[in-house]
Amino acid sequence: MVQASPADPHDSAALTARIEKRWALMVVSIVALLVAMVIFTGLHWAMMPPSRVETADPTTLHVSGEFVESNLGSSVEADGSVTVRMIGQQYSFTPQCIVVPAQTPITFRATSADVVHGMLITGTNINSMIEPGYISTFKTEFDKPGNHLMPCHEFCGVGHEAMWANVKVVDKGTFSKMAADTRRLTCDL
Repeated sequence: MVQASPADPHDSAALTARIEKRWALMVVSIVALLVAMVIFTGLHWAMMPPSRVETADPTTLHVSGEFVESNLGSSVEADGSVTVRMIGQQYSFTPQCIVVPAQTPITFRATSADVVHGMLITGTNINSMIEPGYISTFKTEFDKPGNHLMPCHEFCGVGHEAMWANVKVVDKGTFSKMAADTRRLTCDL
């Protein structure tokens, strides 16, 4: 008596079907894992939001607090680092031109007075969103003196294409001389 043998392993249709089922199972598994990660992250952040979220009232930026006009621009901190405070608003950045020293740690603190803006400093890795009600903070260091354009890269209205600023990087000595005369630096000084 001849026994019935299992499907011929050389049968290409059966082999193709098995391979396709394995790949389909792997793809479904990866998608399920990604969905689970998104759900976990969403639930986790809903219970424990990121700790570095700082807020600012966009209706009182120019009146009181950290972002009053006299406090905008570059300032030297006690440790020798520089902090730059700025506001994005339709259709300009304030200050329009920022002076910072080369080879010095720099912290940018920016917020918006009205809508979402983008902040991109050309020739660097600085690319940030500026949202009303929140303070965007990021740190960088410029290697050498030079001028960098800073356009808004988020559409913020009909005047968006004209919204840009300038970041002027000067050597440490020049910056120290400029900082000796004033508490806050911009290109206007």
